[in-house]
Order: sequence, then C-alpha cells, then structure tokens
Amino acid sequence: MKLLTFIGPRGHQPALGVLLEDGRIFDVSAARAGLPASQAAKVPQSMHEFMLTEERSLDAIREMLNAATAQLYVVDADQVSYLPPIVPSRNVFCVGRNYREHIIEGNIANGRPAHSFPEAIEFFTKATTAIVPHGAPVLRHAALTDALDYEVELAIVIGKGGVNIPQEQALDHVFGYTIVNDITARNLQKRHGQWFKGKSLDTSCPIGPVILHRSAVADPNALQIALDVNGETRQSANTAEMIFNVQAIIAQLSAGMTLQTGDVIATGTPKGVGFAAIPPRCLQVGDVVTARVEGIGELTNTIVD
Repeated sequence: MKLLTFIGPRGHQPALGVLLEDGRIFDVSAARAGLPASQAAKVPQSMHEFMLTEERSLDAIREMLNAATAQLYVVDADQVSYLPPIVPSRNVFCVGRNYREHIIEGNIANGRPAHSFPEAIEFFTKATTAIVPHGAPVLRHAALTDALDYEVELAIVIGKGGVNIPQEQALDHVFGYTIVNDITARNLQKRHGQWFKGKSLDTSCPIGPVILHRSAVADPNALQIALDVNGETRQSANTAEMIFNVQAIIAQLSAGMTLQTGDVIATGTPKGVGFAAIPPRCLQVGDVVTARVEGIGELTNTIVD
C-alpha cells in the first residue's frame, strides 16, 4: 500500500490518501467523512495516527477500498497537491558515506586517500524546516552556495519506537519507506567542519511522494535507486551496495537513543553526485531533479531562484 498526504480538490485541509495502481488517489479522509461515527472511528485522520494504530488502520482502509462506494472518493493525481507524507517531530536522521563508490568519488574530490572508508556509521541530521514535498520548488540559495548538490536516498519511516533495537528485530519497527533527496550546499558543509548547516537550508529536504508500507517491500536492501537531472541519469545503484544495511542503521542509531513513531532515517546516497564530477555539475535554476527508488516511485522537484 502506497500512502500519501495531500491537498485535494474537495478542500484546503491535509488529507490522507492511497495511491492506486492506476495512478489515481483514493481520498481516505473524504471517504471517512461519509461513514457512520462507529466506523469512522476506526479510520485514521493522519499519517501519524495511521502509524500509531497500524493494524486497525490497515484493515479499515482495505475495507474502504473494497466497498461499493470506493470510486466516489477517487481523484486524479493532477487534481491534488502533494504534501510531505510525514513530517517528523524532530530532525530527519541521515547516514553519511554509506555507498563504497560514493565514498571513493568524495575522497578523490576532497583530496583524501581514495580507499579510506568509515569504520562506523556516520550520522547527522537535517532540520525539519528543510522538508518540502514532491512537486515543490527547491531554492537555489545562490547568495550562500555555488555548489548546490543532489543526493537520492532510500528513507526509513519508523512505526514502532524503541531503544537498543537488535538487528534481527529492526524491520519490525519500520512502518514503511520513502524517498529523500538530500540537497546539500557543499561549500557550507566543508566550511563549517560538520554537515548540519550545509544540509539544512530551507527546501533542501524533498521527501515523498508516498510512504510504501513495509508489507510491500520484500527486502529494503535490494532496491534499485537512481536520480536524473533534466532527464539525464546521474546516479544509479542498488541498496544492496550499502556498507551498513537498513537493519544495522536502525540498530546502531537506536543504541542508547530512543527512536520514535514518525522518525525518518535517510540511508545514504550512491555515486554520481555533482561536486565529484570533472568538472563539477551542481544544480542550477531551472534544473528538474527526479529521484526514484524501486517500488516507491519518483520524487521530482525543480530548482528556482
């Protein structure tokens, strides 16, 4: 099941929806409003409520999708405006340097030994004020950076919180998966000696378009991942190439630190980033950037002045 948050043609309030196989959207919120109170109480009103009542909510929405009246609440995708499928209550957690070939290209671009790899996961965060949805503009920030870059990433959405989660139980804590484009101001990342500022400019965290429920993902560590700029493929890999897989990331991040329902964890990007190209090929006004992950879909944003 592909779940999204959107503004539909029927109103101005955020609505919960299901992206159907034909590309249309089932408006869960509108359908809920047409139910008797006893039935409506079983249907989540938001993505966060869905996560907190996952089993009950899945059953309720599946029943709604199979109802004779379901078609009354289906809208075309071009009639809606996407919102971030989830906005966590705290910073987006991120993993740096998690694909071997990306590490090599970064090392070369920064004048380090090519085959110097991290011995432990490198964690950082992006501010929630950076989050924008599928279809939203991304600011060029020309006054601050001459090296605005892209990074397609598989992102984990935590459903059941916990602390000291063992690897063998890690996937039980996942609600689903989405896409993050970890837009980065490379010069700020380097200047400040750590990554937070360069990773947290406004609009620098496109996320979405949907959350793919974990039941639809046989193995998150075996998904094709890619990114295009103006239709040209810049990044193409498989999550099998991650040095630290999804289970390891959850286990190590939760060690001594409680993960919460709705937390988002971006898992790192593969090779092909703009600053490592010769010459560098960073983002400019007018560029259309499409990040994609197998099974989830495409996250597209345009760079604006």
